Amino acid sequence: MTTRRLLTVTATVGLAALALSGCVAKTDATAAGAPLTVTSTNDACEVSSGAATSGTVTFDVRNAGSDVSEFYLLADDGLRIVGEVENIAPGATRSLTVVAQPGEYFTLCKPGMVGEGVGRASFSVSGEKIAATGDDAEQKQQAVGLYAAFVKDQVEQLIPAVDAFVAAYESGDDATARELFATTRTFYERIEPVAESLGDLDPRIDYREVDAVAEGLDWTGFHRIEKDLWVPAQDALNSDGVTPAGKDWAPSTPAERAAFGDQLVADVAQLSDYVHSADFTTALDAQGIGGISNGAIALLDEVATGKISGEEDWWSGTDLYDFAANVEGSKMAFSLVQDFATASGDKGAALVTRIQTGYDDLDAALAAHGSLASGFPAYATITDADRRQFTDLINALAEPLSQLTSTILD
Repeated sequence: MTTRRLLTVTATVGLAALALSGCVAKTDATAAGAPLTVTSTNDACEVSSGAATSGTVTFDVRNAGSDVSEFYLLADDGLRIVGEVENIAPGATRSLTVVAQPGEYFTLCKPGMVGEGVGRASFSVSGEKIAATGDDAEQKQQAVGLYAAFVKDQVEQLIPAVDAFVAAYESGDDATARELFATTRTFYERIEPVAESLGDLDPRIDYREVDAVAEGLDWTGFHRIEKDLWVPAQDALNSDGVTPAGKDWAPSTPAERAAFGDQLVADVAQLSDYVHSADFTTALDAQGIGGISNGAIALLDEVATGKISGEEDWWSGTDLYDFAANVEGSKMAFSLVQDFATASGDKGAALVTRIQTGYDDLDAALAAHGSLASGFPAYATITDADRRQFTDLINALAEPLSQLTSTILD
């Protein structure tokens, strides 16, 4: 979170890994050209085969469960969405057609359209790489559509994570709430600029105390709860480095905790309503891939202005989790548009190489301290030398990344 809010939309998904039908040359992927079948139930996601040959692959997804469901094909990192079909009613069958490039993927279903899904399984594609053909405008529009799917997925995972976090906080189970705080926020941090475009929604969810005070707003959301969970010492300073954090501070009463927790749940529900609305689709279409590219830059700016200083999670010291999630969101936005930059010519291809190297170097530096899966240490343990290294790496990446939007739109 930064005081200066950016009104751009980020993006993710690997266009190079998969494209929707019509973007690339078509070759039947199954031996007889028949579709693969998927059966989605309340607790399983059964795919008729875990392998296919590169080319056009169709999944016929039947919902045999009692809730509306979704089916996803994910890239090898298990995070990037490369194909999805949603709103499959109980008893209904819908199809997803993709043109699969060689590589490793995952399949999963999401009954109820919330949470992280069920039945995640490996899916392998063998054969030769399929050459790209077709209309450039159509491919760009499909990339925007896949980004929309990613945003929805992150919010759908955010909802139950916030529910569990708030339940622990409101019940006074501070140990569990502290444990859930950083991991819950990662879903939000990957897509934060979406909320930033919605007026006061992001301030309600994610403003620091110093920002809320400066703008005369009621302080609510993650960081208000954070201060309850990591009660500051009376002589501690707020994240502005000046205001005594303990002055006039008292931990929230059970009733106040209920109010703050319920407000966060309601605000995340509003975010979910928005990303599943026609207004969100219209906004994405209007911004196109330029908005996606600008989103990659915006998320890197989030790291540079908030996470490096340790001002984001001032009380918990969990800034490295936000740092890593912001970088993931930025890197995945880049992955969505990098093919368009490469196709622009030698200059664009060289730019893509520089950006990819920058992300690789930043990932390696973060990995030296931990990961989102294994955890990160408190930010106070990061030395000045570590911070200088992070700053240098972010600056080295920001320079070529700032040229990305103009390159893909030329």
